[in-house]
Amino acid sequence: MESDGLFPLTGPGAVRTAAPAGAEPVGFTAPGPDSPLPVRMRPASIDELVGQDHLLAPGAPLRQLVTGRAPMSVILWGPPGTGKTTIAHLVAAATDRTFVAMSALSAGVKDVRAVIDTARRARRGGGPPTVLFIDEVHRFSKTQQDSLLAAVEDRTVTLLAATTENPYFSVISPLLSRCVLLTLHALTEDDVRALVHRALVDDRGLAGAVTLSAEAEEHLVRLAGGDVRKALTALEAAASSAQALGATEIDLATAERAVDVAAVRYDRDGDAHYDVTSAFIKSMRGSDPDAALHWLARMLVAGEDPRFIARRIVIFASEDVGMADPQALLVATAAAQAVQHVGLPEAQLNLAQAVVHLATAPKSNRVTTALGEALSDVRAGRGGAVPAHLRDAHYPGARGLGHGSGYRYPHDDPRGVVTQRYVPDDLIGAEYYRPTDHGAERAVGERLPRLRRIVRGERGPSPGGPDAGERGDAAGGEQL
Repeated sequence: MESDGLFPLTGPGAVRTAAPAGAEPVGFTAPGPDSPLPVRMRPASIDELVGQDHLLAPGAPLRQLVTGRAPMSVILWGPPGTGKTTIAHLVAAATDRTFVAMSALSAGVKDVRAVIDTARRARRGGGPPTVLFIDEVHRFSKTQQDSLLAAVEDRTVTLLAATTENPYFSVISPLLSRCVLLTLHALTEDDVRALVHRALVDDRGLAGAVTLSAEAEEHLVRLAGGDVRKALTALEAAASSAQALGATEIDLATAERAVDVAAVRYDRDGDAHYDVTSAFIKSMRGSDPDAALHWLARMLVAGEDPRFIARRIVIFASEDVGMADPQALLVATAAAQAVQHVGLPEAQLNLAQAVVHLATAPKSNRVTTALGEALSDVRAGRGGAVPAHLRDAHYPGARGLGHGSGYRYPHDDPRGVVTQRYVPDDLIGAEYYRPTDHGAERAVGERLPRLRRIVRGERGPSPGGPDAGERGDAAGGEQL
């Protein structure tokens, strides 16, 4: 029997399906008393869905899809455990449509075309419309996705596709343009907690056979990371373990043993959150990649939002590495982008690579201190009017006001730098940025004094000899 993990896709219990002549029916198996808890607790109606309020308003596309009021093709995009397969079950339960389910892991172009041919014959014969559900549609090749285009275009089938990957990268543009894209959000901890409570008392679930201690509940909810299927699977394992021990309550120790993951001392809203984050940053600043990876692992195992971790890494790249390794910011932003496009668990590798790069990079906080000093001056009221030669001279009448008059275009000089004042009167001579000799910043530190001498028109040593200072700018034609 084919399966997409927990949810069988074929078998004698499959719900209403259409299938090619001579083929086994394709659909969802009805849950039985021995089905996994997440399957038994699958919402029986759209009103039982939790966590997708932005898609459940009256008249919203998702509600229209489930009720069958609009024959629109839809792509459901969201992380695991957010209800994509549940929505497919609700669509399958509609009474006026033929429903076909297949997994992109095992189906091919031949299977897709067979379903389309059957749907076309049924349509011509006045039969019910066909809804084709394709799970993991991002696993279909371009050719397989191409085979759907005509049938979706003329509504031979109404496509319902599910994916955990960004469809703008994993679904071909022609198919994407023919569908409504619905984005499902990861469930909040409160959403997961509400569904765990429902499973504890509902007759379809544990029917009150056990209770759950507050500590065990927090552990299961935190481990779920917004994936309700993961939470209910862990709850079922913990309940079985408690009952085997003759207990009526699932305590923290039982929950830990059942899912083989220790409760991490980490509260995203408490002191431990800030302590672990602080230790993470300080370990990277202290150039200890091993310690930094430990604190990264602590946050990941505890279910910390990877976007939060990525933001801290991006900030650190400029705050603590800066110009000592300009590539650090590129590495950090690439990791943050990977978190958005790839998601967990794979994006853990991208975060770890960035952490190791930043921890082992040469360090400089001179960008941070330079900005701090500049901000302090501005807040203290230093900084007068923009010098006239730097003002915008592109609009009519600006020249008459003297805007841009006397401005020297740096690219007209062979060195690309000219003597010119760029700061207000009361900040002449201000120096905020003071490079270190760490990493790539050493070269910046060697070049910056020459730049400042040329810009300020100060005399200085030149490869042209002692008399070079008498030629051209006061900087004496100093070379860069």
